[in-house]
Amino acid sequence: MKATTDKSYKSAFIFLTTLFFLWGFITVLVDSLVPRLKDVFEMSYAKTVLVQFAFFVAFFVFSLPAGFILSKIGYKKGIILGLLTMALGCLLFYPAASYRAFPVFLIGYFTLAGGITILQVAANPYVALLGSEDGASSRLNLSQAFNSLGTTIAPVVGALFLLSDSVKTSTEIAILSKVEKKEYYISEAATVQTPFILIAFSIAILALIFAFIKLPKVMEESPKGGYVTLLKNKLMLMGALGIFVYVGAEVSIGSFLVNYFSEMNLSVIVAENETMMDIANTIASLFNKTFTDSDPKSLLGIFVIFYWGGAMIGRFVGAYLTKIMTPGKVLTIFASLAITMILISINTTGLISMWSILAVGLFNSIMFPTIFTLSLEGLGDLKAQASGLLCMAIVGGAIIPFIFGSLIDSFGFKTAFVLTILCYGYILFYGRIKAKKN
Repeated sequence: MKATTDKSYKSAFIFLTTLFFLWGFITVLVDSLVPRLKDVFEMSYAKTVLVQFAFFVAFFVFSLPAGFILSKIGYKKGIILGLLTMALGCLLFYPAASYRAFPVFLIGYFTLAGGITILQVAANPYVALLGSEDGASSRLNLSQAFNSLGTTIAPVVGALFLLSDSVKTSTEIAILSKVEKKEYYISEAATVQTPFILIAFSIAILALIFAFIKLPKVMEESPKGGYVTLLKNKLMLMGALGIFVYVGAEVSIGSFLVNYFSEMNLSVIVAENETMMDIANTIASLFNKTFTDSDPKSLLGIFVIFYWGGAMIGRFVGAYLTKIMTPGKVLTIFASLAITMILISINTTGLISMWSILAVGLFNSIMFPTIFTLSLEGLGDLKAQASGLLCMAIVGGAIIPFIFGSLIDSFGFKTAFVLTILCYGYILFYGRIKAKKN
């Protein structure tokens, strides 16, 4: 019986890992659209972050309803519902691009994130419960490593397909003839439409697959009154705040890397550095592209792969480290190193500044899964409701980047990065508390 259970747990883990990959890929692909939409609609940094705001506020809106829905229809139907909702969100990018309608883009992002929220609420605690509580951090770090594989691939796809052509300003568009203007709008729309139509189709296929697979039951229906009890749990609430500031810091940095590099004029430095160009073209060659005559944003965007790729490597390492060390101690070390990398970046220039800020991704790696599982410790049957509250905290990805963008507009990047240092400082504090408890 135990062998059969272990086998079913392993199969479920593999299928669920595909979901982690999927939402990681799509979440970061959204980041790739941020600099493009800023140019298309000629917006300030603060207004550009409305894209991220629409995406991440959905986690706040949908998390508790998602937990309720899952308790009624079960994980399997909940996963299918989440996938179909994501597909609908992707399809909304088609009319948004056709009509250059920014509000429709925001609705599309919101719908897409609603589907991802349902998957997050279900998958994170589900993976944590596919075995012993002691191994929960290690399992979730491993699943999140594949999430990071998606976030590693996405910047390359975004750089080569969403940022590869120059966006004309309103002044440049005004001098075009009617025929040229029509051709430009069609070409510009297709740049966004094609990738997201393909993604919508792929998600629909995945939903069909999940309709035919069996998932083991690992949780009973959550007890009534669970949220009232959880709101009195200080350590769980501290973990939720940790998720809030972590997602906010990670998204703030990831969303503005291309703009940060552009302001430092790194495209010129990179283009003149033979090693850097070799790296860029090696990555681009995987997609039959080259950077011999490319837009600067596309060239810089290719290096964002190292930010998200570092998170992937770190999570594979973290799956091992959280087995041999207490997760709280690992969290403390990684938060300290993230702060160090930011301080180096804002106090240097050129390639040192570039590589140090990219290295933050490596130390981001274990934070979400480790904070998540530490927050669930000892909660028993309340883990389902706790997952809903923790996923609500992902709204930090909407609020903190908006503040970050406003700080950039008013004071510049170096001052704005102080906000992310404060975020990682809190995570360091939380990690130390959990390390002492364990």
